[in-house]
Amino acid sequence: MKVFEKIVEGLDSHLEFLETETEDILIKAEEGIKIAKKALLQLRKVVINKELKSKDNEIYIFKTIKPKVYSKLIYYVKLFNIESKRPRGSSKSQKKYLDYEIKKLQDYFNDNLEFYQYYRRSETSLDCQYFIRGKEDIRLHPDNFHFFIDDKFSTSHDSTVATIIAYDMLIVYLQKEIELIENRNGMETNFNAFQKQSKLFWTGNKTDLIELIYALQSSGVINSGTADIKEVASICEQMFNISLGDYYRTFLEIRSRKINQTKFIDKLKDSLANKMLESDE
Repeated sequence: MKVFEKIVEGLDSHLEFLETETEDILIKAEEGIKIAKKALLQLRKVVINKELKSKDNEIYIFKTIKPKVYSKLIYYVKLFNIESKRPRGSSKSQKKYLDYEIKKLQDYFNDNLEFYQYYRRSETSLDCQYFIRGKEDIRLHPDNFHFFIDDKFSTSHDSTVATIIAYDMLIVYLQKEIELIENRNGMETNFNAFQKQSKLFWTGNKTDLIELIYALQSSGVINSGTADIKEVASICEQMFNISLGDYYRTFLEIRSRKINQTKFIDKLKDSLANKMLESDE
């Protein structure tokens, strides 16, 4: 398996350098496409020529390794398309455009909700069906055609995993661009989509996470209370690989609850108390 992981490590290293050294977004996207495509072809050659010793190995390749590489190609292709069509007019028109692009990306998750939840929860019960070659069933995944075209290097759902990963990165990128538009006079940060990407995923309700974020920010335990809510929310989005959307509006909805405004915080308290009781038994 080291040969596969080496390809991923090499790709990440090249892309991290690209993200750091290249400022023009369209040039960056074009170069990213070339680098990711080269790595994907390299991976394909190794997979086809190498005998995979077990089903577990094959699942690992098509559930983890290939999506890591393929997602970068999808990311840069979509990034190029989005940025090349981005309006150059007012901040309002740009923000409207970026919000619409985020919505389209999130629609993909909703359209593939059953598998999206399966993957996000790290379930494994259907891995042999989703990530083993030769398990095609058009009735279960009518929108995926890669496994018909290249059955030696594709399974029914490896491209779906890659798309989920890529769209997660794109949503984070677009959210950052919106923040820059809203804070033209603020300090701009150099966003690197591939630097220290978290392997953690928030699998609970978005509203619960937003409630937790506001609790942390308001308690003054982060930077002695000087951290802005945007900073805390942005870090949590990156840490848990999630897009929180309009968290200000969600907080207003939390405030308007007639019963138990701190529902999630109370749930955390009860869960911890139960954990302590179980440990004492």
